[in-house]
Amino acid sequence: MSFELPELDRKKTQAAVESALEKYRIFKTITFEEREASITASSTERFHGPTNVTSDQTADVAIYNVYEPQARQQYCEKVERAVNKLYPRERLLIQERYMKDETVTDLKVYNFIFNPPISKDLYAKIRWTAFYRLAFNLDYFKIIDIKKLLTPPKGEHYEDLS
Repeated sequence: MSFELPELDRKKTQAAVESALEKYRIFKTITFEEREASITASSTERFHGPTNVTSDQTADVAIYNVYEPQARQQYCEKVERAVNKLYPRERLLIQERYMKDETVTDLKVYNFIFNPPISKDLYAKIRWTAFYRLAFNLDYFKIIDIKKLLTPPKGEHYEDLS
């Protein structure tokens, strides 16, 4: 009995993982702006809508102000937990390159962060294995969908797998 991990499309996987990590970095660095209810009358034209729907702007604003920061915090915690499951070298690479300051480059990471410095090729290999493992970890936390990253067997094309 053998088990093979699925083959992932490199470009799609890198794009999905980098996108998730960029969202993490944005949530960590940009402060949350609370919304405020508008108390002035609106001059926009209003069409008749369904009669069973009521609008409560103050409640909508309050719900947003409570749940949005909580959702951002939970997202960041999930990403941190997913990254913490990586091997030490992979974790170091992801944390230093993608989870901290935006100005950190690959060159800086493999020449100055890794001790001893590593080659560009070894760095690329470690980064790919980190992305591969992180894609599965982020799928577990429902941040990305691994089914969209699968490489179809030769001659086949995946359609929508949902």
